[in-house]
Amino acid sequence: MSAKKIMIVDNEEGLCRMMEAVLMDDGHAVRSFNDPLEAVEVFRPGIWDLVISDIKMPGIDGLEVLQRIKTAEPDIPVIMITAFATVEMSIQALRKGAYDMLTKPFEPDELLFRVRNALNHNQLLNENQQLREELAGKFNFDSIIGASISLQKLLDKVEKVAVRDTSVLITGESGTGKELIAQAVHYNSPRKDLPFIAINCGAIPDSVLESELFGHKKGSFTGADNDKEGLLKAADGGTLFLDEIGNLPLNVQKTLLRFLQEQQFRRIGDTESTQVDVRLISATNSDLSREVEEGEFREDLFYRLNVINLHLPPLRERRADIPLLAAHFIDAQNKKFNTDIKGLSAEAQRAASEYSWPGNIRQLKNVIEACITIETEEQIDLTTLAQFIETEDSPSEDDDYDQALGRFEIDYLHQLLRSVDGNIEEAAQKAGMNMATIYRKLKKYGLRKGDILD
Repeated sequence: MSAKKIMIVDNEEGLCRMMEAVLMDDGHAVRSFNDPLEAVEVFRPGIWDLVISDIKMPGIDGLEVLQRIKTAEPDIPVIMITAFATVEMSIQALRKGAYDMLTKPFEPDELLFRVRNALNHNQLLNENQQLREELAGKFNFDSIIGASISLQKLLDKVEKVAVRDTSVLITGESGTGKELIAQAVHYNSPRKDLPFIAINCGAIPDSVLESELFGHKKGSFTGADNDKEGLLKAADGGTLFLDEIGNLPLNVQKTLLRFLQEQQFRRIGDTESTQVDVRLISATNSDLSREVEEGEFREDLFYRLNVINLHLPPLRERRADIPLLAAHFIDAQNKKFNTDIKGLSAEAQRAASEYSWPGNIRQLKNVIEACITIETEEQIDLTTLAQFIETEDSPSEDDDYDQALGRFEIDYLHQLLRSVDGNIEEAAQKAGMNMATIYRKLKKYGLRKGDILD
């Protein structure tokens, strides 16, 4: 099963860490919330595959969390956790849409069993939804991956801006997904059934850029062997997206400004004006304000383009989204190449979340693709990831020391678990560790409680 995105809501930090460790080791992207109010504020439809919530919590209880989440996304499975299961409470939770009930205390194997059942149950609905979106050919901004507060605020602004037919300037570093935001604006606007035309102004030579945008008449210049319809005409009724607009030469800036003022233009060599109805969205990774000051970009055009500004934060400022994005790209690569990588290991996920990602989402996507190409295990581990990004957890060069440490930890775990009859919670208290650490070490050395206690 491919990696899934799971939200945990529980005010007990220790239990959250334990569930995180177990589910991450199973290949899932997990984020925990100790504050249920924060969890329901962060929750957005289309991002999460499963929610696990305790019932007894301060602030709002789990049943209120369940109701709010199911109101936002009716099809998502929700597993409720309780230490005081009663028939009445179970019926109430199921009536509000809970998929399953999990009673404390529970073993990791039971948690995994319930989670896998819930995800399998919902898989067909998810596949059908994806198929409908692909067949419709539309872009739904809710499918933009991320749960960070900064991205949520941006998407809320996108939703409001989309229905207002005005110019939008999208700013942000290279690789942050500016074209995705432009598509979100278009496909959630009244123009959604009409063309969305995109052009990268930095990828086209200055000598032909004006012709690409506005078109030309046959014979208007050397090489103009036929009449050409420009991209503005092709986008009539829809949206024209000008990426890297800071690369527009000044003569083209002047022509574009005239179009924005008059909603008409002349093809190169034409004596008649062409009128079109086009919404303009532009994007840049440069500081246009500075370019205006230096005389490299027209001030009047800048203000025409920058009626609404949408700024995309770099990935290093939305680290909570890194596990979700990584899981998304792993799913995509698995489908494309028929592989079955189950996600990042817990160590690799921590390293990915701590890395600065100077190339942003584009770099993350490329690194995931490269990792999957060479990974031989079920998960992308830290050793594989470290071949493509810098990590703090570098493997030790002293093999003898590593081997000795490994033998010591294995012997210690055997003695510790036998002394408490396999009770992980008691073992954690006795060793001065948290439960998540013990589960990770058991996983690391391939140890099973049953084998240790035999």
